[in-house]
Amino acid sequence: MKLGVLNIIPRSFRAKGVWVCVTIFIRALLNFMGLAALLPVLYLILDSQSTSSNAIMAGIYDYFGFTSEMSFVVAVALCVVVFIAIKCGINLLLYRFERDYIYSLYRYLSRNLYIDYYNRGLSFIKSSNSAVLSRNVNVVCYTFVSGVLRPLAVLLSEIVLFVLLFVSIAIYNPIAALLTVAIFIPAVWLYFALIRDRVNKYGTIENEAHRRKFRDTVETYRGYADIEINNAFRSMLRQFDENSDTMISVGAKNATVSTLPQLFTEIGLAAGMALMVVLCVGLDSSSMKILFGLFAVAALRLMPSVRAIMGAWTSLRYNRYTIDIIASADISTPTKVESVESEQMAFEHCIKVENLGFKFADSQTPLFTNLNFTIGKGEKIGINGRSGAGKTTLFNLLLGFYPASEGRITIDGTALTAENRRQWQNTIGYVSQSVFLTDSTILANIALGVEQSNIDMERVERAVAAASLAEFVSSLPNGLNTRIGECGALLSGGQRQRIGIARALYKGAQVLFFDEATSALDSATEQSINQAIVELAKADEALTIVVIAHRESSLEYCDRVITLK
Repeated sequence: MKLGVLNIIPRSFRAKGVWVCVTIFIRALLNFMGLAALLPVLYLILDSQSTSSNAIMAGIYDYFGFTSEMSFVVAVALCVVVFIAIKCGINLLLYRFERDYIYSLYRYLSRNLYIDYYNRGLSFIKSSNSAVLSRNVNVVCYTFVSGVLRPLAVLLSEIVLFVLLFVSIAIYNPIAALLTVAIFIPAVWLYFALIRDRVNKYGTIENEAHRRKFRDTVETYRGYADIEINNAFRSMLRQFDENSDTMISVGAKNATVSTLPQLFTEIGLAAGMALMVVLCVGLDSSSMKILFGLFAVAALRLMPSVRAIMGAWTSLRYNRYTIDIIASADISTPTKVESVESEQMAFEHCIKVENLGFKFADSQTPLFTNLNFTIGKGEKIGINGRSGAGKTTLFNLLLGFYPASEGRITIDGTALTAENRRQWQNTIGYVSQSVFLTDSTILANIALGVEQSNIDMERVERAVAAASLAEFVSSLPNGLNTRIGECGALLSGGQRQRIGIARALYKGAQVLFFDEATSALDSATEQSINQAIVELAKADEALTIVVIAHRESSLEYCDRVITLK
């Protein structure tokens, strides 16, 4: 697990991580010194003659010129209080340094996992569950830093403190040190032996149940209409309840496990106190008090330390699954994001498809092979064919989402590649059957990806007019600033398609791709959208339009129709 954690931490964070380890050691040392600072007070309480009988105490008393026992006791107590206060202040600053490091690492991991999933492309996203990807980005990364890295820091700090205390006790009184080991080591060993395998299993089960519950919740709200019509909510609720019950059951077991460290350490402390009383029999009163007091102070500080070690180890085991999820993304180095590039690819003549073939990675059978055709600039081309013939896949190839298995696609003789894909995508517009809409305003959806302050309102108004959307927008109280709900839920199907068209026109697309953009619309709305497309073509003869459609009526305005078989 340690190696897995180190692999996840990016190189840019590792140097600072060394300093975090240093602060952990300093905090442990300060905590040890804070405990040691209590010893003079302990001596003064348990041995009233310590001012004269103890060489160190007597030396301090004489050096500072004290004249009474009371003034000396008050001075010692005040010094201890001031030191403890300073120690706590330094500890707080060091902890803030550790905290900032851990949460900046969370930001890095979450951001880069988000980018990594996006950069894997359309085929990966289509083969994955979006709810699971979202949970990994937002929840798993946070759980990793809060449930693995923070407990790991606690574990290191408390182990250092434990070692310092044990060595100090051993130097002062080996018997007390051996007694401490005899108390805590068996308790820790028994705890680990009982829960070691269980906790790891609990964490994995909880993650799977949480993932399924998250997925079911997203799918329920996304598919409300179908679920309601088919009376399927009871089934969805049953799955929701089952996953909730699993999470509650596992959470209850883990909560019980979390209480065990306190139980084990308190029993061990009580046993140690009893043994210390037995061992002190026969010693003089003063020595017995000091030895017993020393053990009590050390044990009382060791008890929360041991408890923290056990709790941190439990958290590490419980959240171990996060390491595998994040490590699988290989984001230890910064994930690249394509720069915002507005340059378009030169397109003056034609798009040519040459001997094009494609098959999916998990399929042995090609979807199509040896496909050849040309789309001239300004043409209106229709593409149809039976279901499963590969129409949408062909579009994804033309859009640059998939690499061809064989053959190539060229634009004015330049092959479409991963290197120039961004320039090509800046040249084209895409309107799908389900236009992607964010839960924001009409304006933000038309100028998708453009900062509010950089939106060209004149271009927006031209795009709105060209997409036959002006009358609808003007009827709204807030006009272009009207919010449209999740996935455009407050709009009709035709209005969503027109926003998609306006978006393509706003970016100045030279080629418009319509992927069955009207198949989900009624006949009247379909006809109006098709008419809007015709008007676009008339207004700009250089505009190239490529349309996928099942119905021949949707392709009547096309110059040519390519049929996939």
